Amino acid sequence: MLVLSDRFFRIVRILIESFPKLLVPCLKITITLTLLSFFFGLILALIIALVQVADIKGLKQLARFYVWIFRGTPLMLQLFIIFYGLPSFGIFFNGYVAAVLAFSLNLAAYNSEIIRSAIQAVPAGQTEAGYMIGLNYFQVMSRIVLPQAARIAFPPLFSSLIGLTKDTSLASSITVIEMMSVAKRVAAVYYEPFWMYMEAGFIYLMICTILTRLQTMFERKMEWKQPDEVKAEMDIAKSENMKEKGRFPGGNEAC
Repeated sequence: MLVLSDRFFRIVRILIESFPKLLVPCLKITITLTLLSFFFGLILALIIALVQVADIKGLKQLARFYVWIFRGTPLMLQLFIIFYGLPSFGIFFNGYVAAVLAFSLNLAAYNSEIIRSAIQAVPAGQTEAGYMIGLNYFQVMSRIVLPQAARIAFPPLFSSLIGLTKDTSLASSITVIEMMSVAKRVAAVYYEPFWMYMEAGFIYLMICTILTRLQTMFERKMEWKQPDEVKAEMDIAKSENMKEKGRFPGGNEAC
């Protein structure tokens, strides 16, 4: 029992001491890497989606080829090609920049399909109505289509942000000192890999939980709410219909 008690308190002490060592790179590297990659990836995804929807010959095929390549190859491979492969051609990036570039390019391929499908989910009649009142293509997209597509695309796009938060752990494979690489170093010092990786997993879980709560909050705010006046009129009409049905059951007296 004494041995187990000593080990328990040793593990608790290690977890307490290592927590700030893991939290600092999480705040400085993991979160910033996630936000930068998502921002650049979202911009590129929007461009790729608009090119495909506009059906521009040549550019559409190029966009489809891009999506095919980055969705069909592992993210780890893309990281290695950018960080270890490109120096063969005289192109050098430090680990952080290479990670942002790889994550952005990979995320753009997936998010472009989300945005494209969201744009195509907007009824075509609204686009045609925009053209009929004299709007050009960019005005139709910016004022009519994209605002509606944003509501449709928001849940899967935010889910991709949560997934990217976890994927940033792969950056440790190209010398980026983020939370997972620090967890490996601390585990090597204390010889407690299980508890170190569990603690790192707990921090990832907390970040993703916060993001999930934010997603739920934003989705509720983006929901279309019926105006009170319209809702009241519909309730009155519904109650009148119920009275009519009660007065003429089956519609026989009305006939």
